[in-house]
Amino acid sequence: MSYTEAEIASQPDCWRRAAHLVGEPGGAVREALPQAGERVAVVGCGTSWFIAQSYAALRESAGQGETDAFAASEMPAGRRYDRVLALCRSGTTTEVLELLGRLRGTAPTTVVTAVPGSPVTEVADSVVLLDFADEESVVQTRFATTELVLLRAHLGAPLDGLEADGRAALAAPVADDLLEAEQFTFLGRGWTYGLAQEAALKMREAAGAWTEAYPVMEFRHGPISVTGPKSVVWWLGEGPSGLEEEIAATGGRLVGDGRDPVAELVAVQRLAVAIAQARGLDPDHPRHLTRSVILGWSRHRNT
Repeated sequence: MSYTEAEIASQPDCWRRAAHLVGEPGGAVREALPQAGERVAVVGCGTSWFIAQSYAALRESAGQGETDAFAASEMPAGRRYDRVLALCRSGTTTEVLELLGRLRGTAPTTVVTAVPGSPVTEVADSVVLLDFADEESVVQTRFATTELVLLRAHLGAPLDGLEADGRAALAAPVADDLLEAEQFTFLGRGWTYGLAQEAALKMREAAGAWTEAYPVMEFRHGPISVTGPKSVVWWLGEGPSGLEEEIAATGGRLVGDGRDPVAELVAVQRLAVAIAQARGLDPDHPRHLTRSVILGWSRHRNT
């Protein structure tokens, strides 16, 4: 079993631990995360950026306050926020370190990370540590879903059935026709659009697959034209009525089992690994990727 497979399989247990953290006596984690009414920016890179998008949509829809999500390299200068939340598994990503360094003294900053004592813990004002969800694999799976479960729990979102849905996604066989597909489109709506982006990224990273991601209602505005008999359209969350017939007319296959969208992402992760193995690829060490992007010009490169 690869590191990636083992880490995917451990996710329901990690989710339970993350949800418990929010309710721990003393409230340290609860206080470190954005409070109701605050104007918040959430930043990250790669997977963490997509999780930031999901959290931002969830937080606004819950009435907790205006929430923007940015790639760490693209956060506009000069905007005022009550708190900046950074998501960074390794704690060494250049763009996150540079941004938090620039923000010092202008707004409270919190980082969610997997590595104690990493450089990002030295430049953020508060740290939420999910070391139990750290990973050996380059490809993020359990850390991403665990931090999102933590943030959902902090918002008071109902998580009933999530763990059971996750275990069902782990137990279900990977369909042979999915392994043979040539193109994948992932669709989401509201907070699940970020998850659709993350699903597409997992397929690109681990399997080198041709994947795209769109908001559900945007699929009709052009992207459906690439759908055909060797295509899979996979929605995370609830899709609009009528789309099933349009996808069937293209010859493509529609996938989406109605599980919690985070559990549905687990099914995508498993498919990405299965396709990688079928193609003779190493899902633990994708081509051209490293666990953390550390750029040579970073002033933190030697920390």
